[in-house]
Amino acid sequence: MIKNLQLDIPILLPEVTDEADACISRLVEELRAKSGIDRVHVRTAGKGVPAKLCIHYDPDIQPLARIRELAEAAGARISQRFGHVRLDVEGIQHERRARTVSDTLRQIPGVLEAQASAAGTVHVEFDRDQVDEPVLIAALARIGVLLRTQDRPSGSSGHDNEGEDKHAHDHGGLLGPNSELIFALSCGAALLIGFAIEKLTAALGWWPLVCYVAAYVFGGFYTVREAFDNLRLKRFEIDTLMLVAAAGAAALGSWAEGALLLFLFSLGHALEHYAMGRAKRAIEALAELAPETARLRRDGQWVEVSVAKLEIGDVVSVRPNERLPADGFVVAGTSSVNQAPVTGESIPVDKRPVDDPAAARGKAVALEASSRVFAGTINGTGALEVEVTKRSGESALARVVQLVSEAETRQSPTQRLTERIERIFVPSVLALAFVLLFAWVVVDEPFRDSFYRAMAVLVAASPCALAIATPSAVLSGIARAARGGVLVKGGAPLEDLGSLRAMAFDKTGTLTEGRPRITDVVPADGASEAELLEVAVAVESLSDHPLATAIARDGRERLGGREPTTASDLKSLTGQGVTARIGSTPVWIGKAEMFGNEGLAPLGETAAASIASLREQGRTTMVVRLGDRDLGTIGLMDTPRAGAREALEQLRALGIERMIMISGDHRNVANAVAEQVGLDEAWGDLMPEDKVEAIRKLRAQDKVAMVGDGVNDAPAMANATVGIAMGAAGSDVALETADVALMADNLRHLPFAVGLSRRTRAVIRQNLFVSLGVVALLVPATIFGLGIGPAVAMHEGSTLLVVFNALRLLAYRDDRS
Repeated sequence: MIKNLQLDIPILLPEVTDEADACISRLVEELRAKSGIDRVHVRTAGKGVPAKLCIHYDPDIQPLARIRELAEAAGARISQRFGHVRLDVEGIQHERRARTVSDTLRQIPGVLEAQASAAGTVHVEFDRDQVDEPVLIAALARIGVLLRTQDRPSGSSGHDNEGEDKHAHDHGGLLGPNSELIFALSCGAALLIGFAIEKLTAALGWWPLVCYVAAYVFGGFYTVREAFDNLRLKRFEIDTLMLVAAAGAAALGSWAEGALLLFLFSLGHALEHYAMGRAKRAIEALAELAPETARLRRDGQWVEVSVAKLEIGDVVSVRPNERLPADGFVVAGTSSVNQAPVTGESIPVDKRPVDDPAAARGKAVALEASSRVFAGTINGTGALEVEVTKRSGESALARVVQLVSEAETRQSPTQRLTERIERIFVPSVLALAFVLLFAWVVVDEPFRDSFYRAMAVLVAASPCALAIATPSAVLSGIARAARGGVLVKGGAPLEDLGSLRAMAFDKTGTLTEGRPRITDVVPADGASEAELLEVAVAVESLSDHPLATAIARDGRERLGGREPTTASDLKSLTGQGVTARIGSTPVWIGKAEMFGNEGLAPLGETAAASIASLREQGRTTMVVRLGDRDLGTIGLMDTPRAGAREALEQLRALGIERMIMISGDHRNVANAVAEQVGLDEAWGDLMPEDKVEAIRKLRAQDKVAMVGDGVNDAPAMANATVGIAMGAAGSDVALETADVALMADNLRHLPFAVGLSRRTRAVIRQNLFVSLGVVALLVPATIFGLGIGPAVAMHEGSTLLVVFNALRLLAYRDDRS
């Protein structure tokens, strides 16, 4: 009989973070070749939920223990052999250079995949048997790309391997970080001097030529390097077109026009680099928010230590108006904390100590927002003492910096499309120019005129603006979102978010506060209210589900301090409830639908009647059964989020035409909450698998987003066009789960994210219109006589226009109140 074993892929391949990674395919292929293994495949549970490797095997040939050993050994071998590295680098000035760097790395034997971004991030997957990290760094150095040195939170470093510091260099070019701009301006100065001498005096006939040659040297320095790098890769890029046109102008004796071409092209590159750097610095500024040192309590004394040396459980002191050094919870002092740097919240949040530090340590993720703090946020007027819950490299701030850096290399659909167009377009331009060289055969004109026209067409048709149109807008959009407390993981979700027409919302913790309270306690079958609450509190105290927390908290209050009995052996019944034991007697607490199934006796008439009555009032209901007795029903109600109705109205104004709440609660409860927040549709009584099916149904009709807490809603979010997690600053799972993560637990950030995405899409369309429009205008104009000079001016002007148009996104206004 064939049996099945499921293993978490992150355990087998710790370095692999992408389910499409080639290492997973290698693991599958290696295991398929083993005797006794019938089939191996990957099962995806959803974003944020580890993918599993499913192994179908014959236990008569290979026992379970052996199969597990084979899988772990294969994973270890692959992890040992294949490396994944992320490098922060200097020397990638623009998107075209990023493509050259990527292709250069791919040419190295042993490099399996490489992706570079104009923002200075390089991802490489490589075979350690053929190449190692120093070889990769050396290969980058040979093409002028060196590792960046900058202060950043520990853990958001450029790559995953040790030894970065010994390889790192401060690099910005021959003359520092502004080398390219200095060379471009030197080119312009030489051009201007040569032109002035040529027009003002005829005595020094050879001096203008010297100046023009100097202009060629300064203007073509970086362009020549880029062109030769591309030619080695057997690629024709825009830099090649510019060099051919400049060389052609020189061959015709039009040195001034050729120098003007190189000046404007190099100046455009330098300003493009500067503009892209502004967007990059907006992201890097996040990494600089956390302080470098902290005051640590050690042996009763306060000592100053590096933030990187803080350990979980350490207690640090934070003075008024200082930035917090680490994620943690308040153990002493009260203050208000400005969390805008991490969550985007505009109003400082009041903080107070936790009631029970020991309990807080065990449930750090589930802490109240009033006690939880984040690294990089700013303390108010009160002094605080904070117990550290995460090391510096694992803080919410460090994770955001890392994830945003990774997002820079993830291309949007439009960006991939423009790259495909460009790869066809550049050779086509060269072919057109070659054909125009022979226009003198057809048209009665000198070869010189045909050659000049061909060079002008080369300039006019070069798609420089097209190359930068989308990446500049995407990078600026991601940077602006991160500054506003919204993490967007790449260009694809950024574009998709702006094209949505439908959104589905989870109820608990999304449209409601996620802090339900007990409203009704209805005993049954002769049980007293005290007995019902004692049993419920004993069992639910073992669970951290929001409903369980509410029953335990409010139940204790209703018992007046009376200590409940002790329960044990808690087990969760997904989507239904829980079971446990008090002594030797079993206890069930859950939905009414749980009873009468799976061998459980149906509810008695009294409990069934109370359920029906409470649900009609829009209550969430939980039945408590001890042994074979129905002790009664507990009714709870969750409070709609403040600002939920307003946020949904803003989404409608932005063009979200359909908004649906999907909930596991009874449909009457779902309808009651939907009415309060202003939703027209509410689907209740949904199990987790039903939510997935609901999202698939909606997605079949149109693009749809799923908004949830990133934990229980992971499968539904994975099946949506865009998964959006709320309150991600306090949850590692939420950060990993979503395509878009709202760092604050505040629904008002959602209209901001959608509005920014819509604006980004508009900017991309504008940039594409300008870049393609200028080419469409200039090509016929140059064919019919427009000179190289005017063509260069319009061509480079369009490139700068699209870049600075994209930078307007950094100033996108946040209308959140």
